Amino acid sequence: QVQLVESGGGLVQAGGSLRLSCVASRSIFSTNAMGWYRQPPGKQRELVGNFAIGGRTNYADSVKGRFTISRDNGKNTVYLQMNSLKPEDTAVYYCYGNFQSTGGNFRLYWGQGTQVTVSS
Repeated sequence: QVQLVESGGGLVQAGGSLRLSCVASRSIFSTNAMGWYRQPPGKQRELVGNFAIGGRTNYADSVKGRFTISRDNGKNTVYLQMNSLKPEDTAVYYCYGNFQSTGGNFRLYWGQGTQVTVSS
């Protein structure tokens, strides 16, 4: 199995920045998709951004130009750099990754989540 551990959440003022980290227990080079979802209070979980096959990045329209996904393959870590934060960015942020098993199939794994709160 694969474990994903998020960190970096906290309380920031609107307009501030925060960087989330997600460390995987195995090489992230073996993923065909890895990135971040978030769930605002009382709302559905939504995709924030991710890496797909070929390194293509995808972002939700609500975060384009403000959030950036990056990775460090040597550290098995994916980052979410969040700039110009808004109160509506307040949510629990979840790291996810699709990893290939020994049988050749891919399985989806989730981190435990980290709280991001943006004050006005």
